[in-house]
Amino acid sequence: MFALPARLQLLDDRLAVRSNRLSRYRGLRDLMRAVSRLGDGVAWYSLAACLYALFGTEALPALKQMVVAGVVGVAVYKLLKLHTLRPRPFEVVSDVVCAGCPLDKFSFPSGHTLHAMSFSLILAHHFPALALSVFGFALLVAVSRPVLGLHYPSDVLAGAAIGALVANAAIALV
Repeated sequence: MFALPARLQLLDDRLAVRSNRLSRYRGLRDLMRAVSRLGDGVAWYSLAACLYALFGTEALPALKQMVVAGVVGVAVYKLLKLHTLRPRPFEVVSDVVCAGCPLDKFSFPSGHTLHAMSFSLILAHHFPALALSVFGFALLVAVSRPVLGLHYPSDVLAGAAIGALVANAAIALV
């Protein structure tokens, strides 16, 4: 089971509570829910289809790397979730409320953030003009997870770090 040192867990709990308090604001909560839902894959699949429609075979290297990063990312985060078994913050921190829909039972790492980071890095590598947009969206996805009470901030940071590693490997190897 996943266990941070006590002082770090206390900090993670406090940051989770502070982040989650933002979900009290209906407009922000609705925005975070929409961003999180788009981060399930809808935004990335749509963008990939648009890139192929606009650039044809020129987009294929990026799209192949995204597919590889997506498959590897799912395998890594599922393996980690099953080995760490970290409960979601709303399950163990009394001041955190669930304001979104979890896709699975465990919290560590954030798969949404992992994929948002890996896809953003790949897309920015191949299409630098998209960098600001994709990284902006990835940041919103990352922020949405603790705001909705679905992840601790450390889950999001770990997801981003793993996503960066996966993207860099896909860019180097595919």
